Amino acid sequence: MRKVGFIGLGIMGKPMVRNLLKTGFEVTVHDINPVAVNEMRQAGAKSAATPKETAKGQDVVITMVPNGKIVESVLSGDDGILAGIDEGTIIADMSSVTPAQSKHFAELAAQKNCPFLDSPVSGSESGAVNGTLAFMIGGSETVVEKMRDVYAAMGKSVTVTGPNGSGSVTKLANQIMVNLNIAAVSEALVLAQKAGADPKKVYEAVRDGFAGSRVLDEKAPMMYSRNFKPGGTIAINLKDITNVMDTAKALDVPLVMTGTLQQIMLSLKASGHLTDDHSGIVQFYENISGVEVRAQA
Repeated sequence: MRKVGFIGLGIMGKPMVRNLLKTGFEVTVHDINPVAVNEMRQAGAKSAATPKETAKGQDVVITMVPNGKIVESVLSGDDGILAGIDEGTIIADMSSVTPAQSKHFAELAAQKNCPFLDSPVSGSESGAVNGTLAFMIGGSETVVEKMRDVYAAMGKSVTVTGPNGSGSVTKLANQIMVNLNIAAVSEALVLAQKAGADPKKVYEAVRDGFAGSRVLDEKAPMMYSRNFKPGGTIAINLKDITNVMDTAKALDVPLVMTGTLQQIMLSLKASGHLTDDHSGIVQFYENISGVEVRAQA
């Protein structure tokens, strides 16, 4: 039985741990939320009081936390992962951070002779629950092979896109495509609603054509049924899109549509929608159009 330390028991982390446990891994967890830790203990995980204790004696240590600042805090310091980790233990950061942050974390890990993989995921909460996540990885192919069974317990797609930092930039590219697609669906359904068409019927009419996509299938029904319970919050996606724009600025890459999307998300933040699912982007368009997307009875 392989041993995995897992730090971060949020919307994604908890189901990922459950799938590791189901596959037979011995998992030690840590989170600042004692309720989440207790829930994972009841599912069969062990728990540790600090990241340092979580990292001791593990084959792999996974971090799945909200942002790069938190990743650095759980890696560094007297109670951090690097204070307790054994030489050679793989560190896989599955958080969404910037490429520059991932390269920095890899340098910190190298000081302890530990290989580092930036391994952000795509697939949302449903993918975490169903074990169908897609992993986009920056780092060594050889290191990835050593923990291929860990990835297989949580997902169905594992792709190394280049050296450290490449996984994180791939995630940023993913977030551009996903969130701009959601914005496009929002615009289309607001137009349909304003013109008097049933948005549910519009969705059903186009879903099997060239406009069809997983984003359309998952997010359009949430829009017209007014269900904004988060699988991925606007807050998390605004953080990612802000990372996109910061990275693009550093590289002198103009991202015109993504810049507009960031402003839309900031508007939703100001109007109190940060904790909505990112399908809630439709509410920006509804507000400026004076219409509500809703399926007809």
